[in-house]
Amino acid sequence: MTWAAYACHPDASRGRQWPEPASAERSCFQRDRDRILHAGAFRKLAYKTQVFVYHEGDYFRTRLTHSLEVAQIARSIARSLGLNEDLTEALALAHDLGHTPFGHAGERALDQSMATLGGFDHNEQTVRILLSLEQRYPEFDGLNLTWECIEGVVKHNGPLLAPGESRDKLRPFIAALDARWPLELSQFASAEAQVAAIADDIAYNNHDIDDALRAGLLEIDALREVDLVGEVLVEVDRLHPGLDNGRRIQELVRRMIGAMVGDLLAESRRRLSDNAVAAPAEVRAAAAPMVAFSAAMQKRNLVLKAFLFDNVYRHYKVNRMTSKAERVVSELFQIFMDEPHCLPSSWQGAIDGDRHQRARLVADYIAGMTDRYALLEHKRLFDPTVKS
Repeated sequence: MTWAAYACHPDASRGRQWPEPASAERSCFQRDRDRILHAGAFRKLAYKTQVFVYHEGDYFRTRLTHSLEVAQIARSIARSLGLNEDLTEALALAHDLGHTPFGHAGERALDQSMATLGGFDHNEQTVRILLSLEQRYPEFDGLNLTWECIEGVVKHNGPLLAPGESRDKLRPFIAALDARWPLELSQFASAEAQVAAIADDIAYNNHDIDDALRAGLLEIDALREVDLVGEVLVEVDRLHPGLDNGRRIQELVRRMIGAMVGDLLAESRRRLSDNAVAAPAEVRAAAAPMVAFSAAMQKRNLVLKAFLFDNVYRHYKVNRMTSKAERVVSELFQIFMDEPHCLPSSWQGAIDGDRHQRARLVADYIAGMTDRYALLEHKRLFDPTVKS
């Protein structure tokens, strides 16, 4: 395998927290990817909301299908840029493990419930899953992933600190992790991590268009006024006049992803060349991301995000779903805090600790639920006709 000079090479990995013998067949980054795929938290993504609650339709994306689509886009970009595809794929597959049931609605409700008890952040929760909550191995908690994989997850949204900035703003688990295993939080992550993060943007923007059209929240011709989307739609109609709506939507989304990926590759190659980047450390130390859209595409992407926010994420049908979801999560949190002995026996280990410890335990339990399990738990606890 030939990688670019700025790619993360498995033989140069900074290792794992708990040393393990190397595998004769798989690189350390391949093992990271495989451990994520086999994790219980990854399987649960099949029944966790992306935008639409899973039971509203079999064709809507879940967190699992979204993660797989991110991984496909990310791996293709990594190959084109000469990056390590295995590390890129591992980061793409792991990025949403910490999401609550019901997507961002569930996260908002859990964060509000935890407002005076440390709050809740899905990215920190992903790191807690990878480092602590997954318990599959006899020698350690978590998945014991490489430094490069953990660094990429922690910095999914970029550096956490400005140079010289106080560490007081860090989430508690991240701060404790960085203290014992420094993650260079004022620097960018690897190019592989930057690819995984921007592939997430490409996937959810385009696939949310697809799901919204299928759900009837949007009419396809309403997209004509959206910069870039309108141009692509005109081209689809020119090349394929009279195409049925289903294929028209698919062709629109396919070409949109192609346009974004093409722009990203051109801009990233320009930045890497202009900065003469010759090592992963130079990617991290750069003054700006080395993997990015052009300024023009970034502007178009922001316009698309704003359109989706106004017309999809705040559509009254989605608002009704998110309202119900927030109530379910908030009421579950409150009853478990007030009556902790209602928790399953295996989750009662820390209920006699202080209120912060109990809240974190309850948050971990709720965050790990799928949509359908959260709904079932809510019925068990609040509907007297349902067996416990």
